[in-house]
Amino acid sequence: MPNAHDLHFMQHALDLARKGVGLASPNPTVGCVIVKDGAILGEGFHQYHWRDHAEIVALKQAGDHARGATLYVTLEPCNHTGRTGPCTEAIIAAGICRVVAATQDPNPKTRGGGFARLRAAGIEVDTGLLESEAEKLNEAFACWITTKKPFVTLKSALTLDGQLVLPGARKGRKRVWITSEESRAEVQRMRHASDALLTGIGTIFADNPLLTDRSGLERRRRLLRVILDTKLRLPLKSRIVQTADDDLLVFTAASLKSPKARKLQNAGVELVRSRMRAGKIDLIAVLKELGRREILSVLLEAGPHLNGAALSAGLVHKLVLFYAPKLASHTDVPFVSGLTSSIHTLRLRSFQQYGPDLAIEAIFSKPAQ
Repeated sequence: MPNAHDLHFMQHALDLARKGVGLASPNPTVGCVIVKDGAILGEGFHQYHWRDHAEIVALKQAGDHARGATLYVTLEPCNHTGRTGPCTEAIIAAGICRVVAATQDPNPKTRGGGFARLRAAGIEVDTGLLESEAEKLNEAFACWITTKKPFVTLKSALTLDGQLVLPGARKGRKRVWITSEESRAEVQRMRHASDALLTGIGTIFADNPLLTDRSGLERRRRLLRVILDTKLRLPLKSRIVQTADDDLLVFTAASLKSPKARKLQNAGVELVRSRMRAGKIDLIAVLKELGRREILSVLLEAGPHLNGAALSAGLVHKLVLFYAPKLASHTDVPFVSGLTSSIHTLRLRSFQQYGPDLAIEAIFSKPAQ
């Protein structure tokens, strides 16, 4: 049975796994620690470019000292050959006597196989330690591996009366932010942890944003910036087009052979012709295409209409709302509009203060459609 000693080292393994955020996708983020007599012999986390899984990184550090040690890992060791060989066989060969794992492999095709192989080799296996933390860390991977569509987080900054814009915020050149610097820094960390950012053409017209990852943290591939633009109105002089570098994808219903389309393509914008549903770009088709491109996680930063469409379609998995202690005193730009279906119950996951603002994180109690 896991004890306080195990809890300490599993928490360390989770801290290691978090170092892989932005570096492991489309693989899961995993951390591993090898311990004997209370001393760490090897540790590691997974980065996609390194190829080696976290267990292999830790085993290489430990070398021959791994024999008779305990291995702590945040995800069930793989028992199949993909880009690398099975971690289970490396663990067995190294002489590890006990494995403590936080959670099972979320892939239904391979779940439980790693634990079964280790137990068959006579290795003691304990599971479920800090399971909820480990599952949260890889919720996007779990969604993608089971549905082939990305995990969608809807993020918004709001006033206390539920508005996305303050009075006069879009007059003149200087933008008036709703939330604090601390909240905006957290949003950059959220972007860093995401594979793609999705918005609508209305947001581009309203804010002329860059929509980049400015966290300063290392990432394996650029944040993919995705715009829904039915009539292909995206301005060539917009900041997002001016900074396009194989990281801007536009879904549209317009012709891809028009002069405007060719100009955007020449500027480095990738265009995808999308089918329509009820007069709007089909969001399900968009997510399927992003999933096909191995986009595991999408951060939705949009206006009320796209927010409403995504929620109505049941495509949002998580809400993160940053509330600033301000009142807009108008109802011009609400958080959401045009809801066409009832919304399933949300479960509050956390409350966090960033400067003067309060961030609420909630997940839907039922899976997205």
